[in-house]
Amino acid sequence: MTPPPRRRRSGASGATPSHSFPRRGEIRRAQAITTYGVGSLIAVDHESFVVSGLDEADRSWRPEESPRIYERRLARLLDVDHFRLPPASDDTSKDGLRVRRFPLMHSCPECSELQHHRDFNPPTGRSVCGKCETDLVPSRFVVACEAGHLGEFPYWQWVHRTSDRGSTTVGKCGGKLRLRTSGRTSSLRSILVSCTCGRAPEVSMEGSFRRTALKDLGLKCRGHRPWLGISVPGEECGLPLRTLQRGSSSVWQPVLKSALSIPPWSNRREDPLAGHWEKLRKYETREAVEIYLDAVFTEGAWPLSLDEVMTLLAAEREEDPSDGEPATFDHRYRALRNKEYERLRSGNDESENSRDEQFVCETPLGDQSVLDPLGVTGPMLVKKLREVRALKAFTRLVDAESTTDAKEMPLSDKPLRWLPAMEVRGEGVFLRLDEQRLGTWEKTIAVAARVERMRTAHQRVLDQRADDPSRAVPSPATPRMVLLHTLAHVLITEWSLEAGYPAASLRERLYAADDMAGVLIYTATSDSAGSLGGLVAQGEPAPLDRAVRSAIRRAEWCSSDPLCMEAEASGSIGTNLAACHACVMLPETSCEHNNILLDRALLVGTPDEPAVGFFQRVFAG
Repeated sequence: MTPPPRRRRSGASGATPSHSFPRRGEIRRAQAITTYGVGSLIAVDHESFVVSGLDEADRSWRPEESPRIYERRLARLLDVDHFRLPPASDDTSKDGLRVRRFPLMHSCPECSELQHHRDFNPPTGRSVCGKCETDLVPSRFVVACEAGHLGEFPYWQWVHRTSDRGSTTVGKCGGKLRLRTSGRTSSLRSILVSCTCGRAPEVSMEGSFRRTALKDLGLKCRGHRPWLGISVPGEECGLPLRTLQRGSSSVWQPVLKSALSIPPWSNRREDPLAGHWEKLRKYETREAVEIYLDAVFTEGAWPLSLDEVMTLLAAEREEDPSDGEPATFDHRYRALRNKEYERLRSGNDESENSRDEQFVCETPLGDQSVLDPLGVTGPMLVKKLREVRALKAFTRLVDAESTTDAKEMPLSDKPLRWLPAMEVRGEGVFLRLDEQRLGTWEKTIAVAARVERMRTAHQRVLDQRADDPSRAVPSPATPRMVLLHTLAHVLITEWSLEAGYPAASLRERLYAADDMAGVLIYTATSDSAGSLGGLVAQGEPAPLDRAVRSAIRRAEWCSSDPLCMEAEASGSIGTNLAACHACVMLPETSCEHNNILLDRALLVGTPDEPAVGFFQRVFAG
């Protein structure tokens, strides 16, 4: 996606401050986390850039333009002190989001020369050929490895390759590269690269996307990180390189982690103590905590009372692992979700809290017994919530949701005590499935066998992506997880059709484990879509009963049936069964798992095995 060019605002002179770089375009604030984060490629008009890193020397985000936000539970999980919002896209932002030109290889449509951008001698601030005065075209191709490194496509090696013993003939040949398009087809065969040295024939780009294309040239990753600048030396990576289209989604995928602000951390009274909690955790007694606060703050100027501080410390220690359990990232993330699930079940009434409270969750007023035939229980109206989404790292070539830490590329060369993040305020509906009925259903042999096919396919992919298959991330696929995931998708689709919500403005949050069986559907944007009580109204028992029944009926049929329902595997990596874009798939912003591990047959059953559908007996007869 190409962001729009910069718009001139009324009252603005349009002059660029002397200490700032020229502005190239504008993006929405949220896109600096989800689409154009650190290390990603961004196209502005006919130019291409990579978003700079967060290092102190030339960081992408200037601290003075990036307001701090706090979410203690998420900050502890990611081992940082606080988070920062992206620089605002307005006249108060003097610097904005810094980028670097990449790729550096460009071609001129007029003279067909293919070379480094600076060798065209473009005028300052412009990207045109110095001879032809024609806009230069950035290289359409880049190379990347699974460790997250990014580099220029090796045009010299590609043109001068030889079949003699698989070696390459590259050196000071004295020629210049040229690139042209034959125009005969739209395929890679029509993109032709040559060298004026005459020692190598003109070759096409056909075959450059093969997995072993660059390996056959004897090329391996040299650890280039252009988003950190040329002053940062590359590390000898040695992993195989893959050719990618510059605009491919595989070039950059964000590793996002999120948390809901829940009591006792949801009234923001603890914000002044940010940066002190790790030290406070070392003290077990009230007296020791009191001595520390007296040493840090002047007498009578504590931001919180001693009782409040001790309550927050106790709540934080509840998420610590039990004795003997390792304090791994996965364990802490599960503990974070468990606490959210408990709070969503128990609620937090608005009448008992101040106006600063950011989490309000109440029991519906209607008769909940109407939901009993559906196996749905415990609906809660989340009238106010705040979610913080942080950009932890990014990946290339591999799925960010299923990668290991070894393949996550950090946002800076040196550790920082903050991360980029966005906060979303909205509302939602939380519901659970009846544990007894769910336990009986998931023990059914047909259900277990169907989900096992999905889990096996997903685990195979995870094993292939892991450096050590024995330490690969385990697939989260279980009968209840797939059921809850698919139910959330059909409900989002239903509310987008019947209640007027754009599907992309709603988001799921799954709570699926041995002791959890719930799903939260909430507004997922920072604008006003669905923030006036419309979604909460859908959580009352009577409207929720109608919505679930209607959603399940829609799931009984797909325009791609019978192929969709009878598919042995679907999705890009074969991790779905009865699921496609015509029935249960959603926009990527709405799904926690990138539209994998979905199967509407677990909702409604199949013609041959109706019993695999959790809701099948509701509509039987």
